[in-house]
Amino acid sequence: MSFKPNSAAAPSAGKCDGLPEIEPNLNGAGLRVGIVMARFNKDIGEGLLSGCCQELRRMGVSDALLTTVPGALEIPLTLQTMAQSGKFDALVALGCVIRGETYHFEIVANESARGVTEVQLTTGIPIANAVLTTENDAQAEVRMHQKGMEAAQCAVEMANLLKAVK
Repeated sequence: MSFKPNSAAAPSAGKCDGLPEIEPNLNGAGLRVGIVMARFNKDIGEGLLSGCCQELRRMGVSDALLTTVPGALEIPLTLQTMAQSGKFDALVALGCVIRGETYHFEIVANESARGVTEVQLTTGIPIANAVLTTENDAQAEVRMHQKGMEAAQCAVEMANLLKAVK
């Protein structure tokens, strides 16, 4: 565990002087990460995947597994199965839900997010949720690579954090 005492010389707002803090750890060496990608809006999913895999490699993750599912609503069940397997330190959900002309967008976006959160909380395995919810393709295209990278960072940081607090 790496605790760093906060500096007493220049206290930050909201920090307690001298209180140990677990530093963010983005070292992915030795971590096993599972990725679930929805094939619906496949080009966006692959853009998310590209950013995610690039960042995982940069952080030293050499053990990852990709699974694909038809759409965003199928992501939580696959994540749950992977989390329960005991084979993964962290998981990543990738996909894109683009608003259409019907209420279906809200159902898919909300239920997918709820399912991902529920799996994370019931299994104790961190899940980085990078299922984009956008108004149109252009918004998704602008965000996909960066969001994929951020998901990889989140997965690694949370896996390391949970190991440190146990």
